[in-house]
Amino acid sequence: MKKTVIAAGLLGLMSTTAMAETVGVSMALFDDNFLTVLRNGIQSYADEQGVDVQIEDAQNDVAKQLDQINNFIASGVDAIVVNPVDTSATQAMTDAAAAAGVPLVYVNRQPINLDTLPDNQAFVASNEVDSGTLETIQLCDNWAAEGKTEVNAYIMMGELSNQAAVQRTQDIFDVIEAGKCAVKINVIDQQTANWSRDQAQNLMTNWLSTGTAFDGVIANNDEMAIGAIQAMKAAGIDMATVQVGGVDATQDALAAMQAGDLDVTVFQNAAAQGSGALNAAVALAKGEAVDQTVWVPFELVTPANVADYTAKN
Repeated sequence: MKKTVIAAGLLGLMSTTAMAETVGVSMALFDDNFLTVLRNGIQSYADEQGVDVQIEDAQNDVAKQLDQINNFIASGVDAIVVNPVDTSATQAMTDAAAAAGVPLVYVNRQPINLDTLPDNQAFVASNEVDSGTLETIQLCDNWAAEGKTEVNAYIMMGELSNQAAVQRTQDIFDVIEAGKCAVKINVIDQQTANWSRDQAQNLMTNWLSTGTAFDGVIANNDEMAIGAIQAMKAAGIDMATVQVGGVDATQDALAAMQAGDLDVTVFQNAAAQGSGALNAAVALAKGEAVDQTVWVPFELVTPANVADYTAKN
């Protein structure tokens, strides 16, 4: 039976007492601000609970990540935690772990095979239907507060193979189509910058070179939002004249918000996702029942409450 747990269920999951288990952890990419917080959350909780974790960097390589899973299995780990490189390529990892009888927990990025996970596998993350929705509605309210009724905006997408990028982008259009936006949004263009600050800066520079008038940028994550901001500031644009939104509430994003450059972000509790995933993995290794889907709620962050989040990451 598939079950969904929100907030209170997470607290119940986190109450499991971990023993000296060995857990293999494959992260999609070490060189990513948000995933670094998630990884640190796993390590901190492991240290606190006395769990031996082996954390490896898949370096955004699907084949490398599958090799890591197989190596974990061969080495005899008690459980595996995976932050997938490509969410459409998770079936092979699920099959490998299932065949070996090793519990597996996906974290942060939703596997394509979520509805058919075996009983000893689970998923811990935040519901992406909420992330882009919160971001977009707040940007709409900001534009309306400026007295605008119609705006032109760019959309920066994450990796197109990633479920979060697809969903966060869809959230924007769902808000528009459902009439939840206080202004009319005209999407000038939407392109991927692959979650990258550098790629986003280059993309924004290219958009600026067209001379098209615009009112803001809706980015799938903070890194791309920051890249867009850097390009705009380099071009001499007054950040008070545009609205920029992202997702994750990373420390760099919070600093950009306090500087008056970033207008909206959405806090995704990476540390809670990391510790929750590790705890679920240990519970499964001990033969305990675990809810197969655990949602850690997203939280809207604006200049009005940004100070509440500077100590959370």
